[in-house]
Amino acid sequence: MLHKLPLQINSRRTQINHFRSASLFSKHKPPRSRFHRFLRYYYWRLVRQKGSPEFLARGLAAGVFAGLFPLFGLQTILGVALAILFRGNKWMAVAGTWISNPLTYGPIFWLNFEVGQWLLKSHEVFELERIQSTTALLEVGADFLMILGLGCLVMASLSAFLSYFFGIKLIRRWRTLHRDWHRRHHPRR
Repeated sequence: MLHKLPLQINSRRTQINHFRSASLFSKHKPPRSRFHRFLRYYYWRLVRQKGSPEFLARGLAAGVFAGLFPLFGLQTILGVALAILFRGNKWMAVAGTWISNPLTYGPIFWLNFEVGQWLLKSHEVFELERIQSTTALLEVGADFLMILGLGCLVMASLSAFLSYFFGIKLIRRWRTLHRDWHRRHHPRR
């Protein structure tokens, strides 16, 4: 009768595989929550966007441009429309509009107002309460809106220009790093 040799439980390969599956660096960890899974899905969807770096950067620049205007609720629509107009990636435009979010509204619009005030040599006072909503923004005076609009236009143009070139550089760098990592860890046979 042939006896099968017992599987060595403590072989080096088994120990390594057991360590990998139990380590913090395991690729197959279950998501912590639905929200974590949602964020991870959209993060990878954004990172794996197809297209040339210029195409992706045009979308990012369109989103950043739209995100620096006080058009609450319309920034994403404006960003996607600009991405379509300039033939950029629509998902990158949506991501670019998040440059202004509830944490950054105040500082961004204060800076835009200060730039507009400096360019027009005005002495209008900036109060954050005046721009809490679109209706409140429409109720303030024309001088305030003109100062804020000019500041937004100048800062949005500058930021879009910088984000376009920074985006190209960042996307190329990320793709190079990803390609090199993939070649090291998954060599062709």
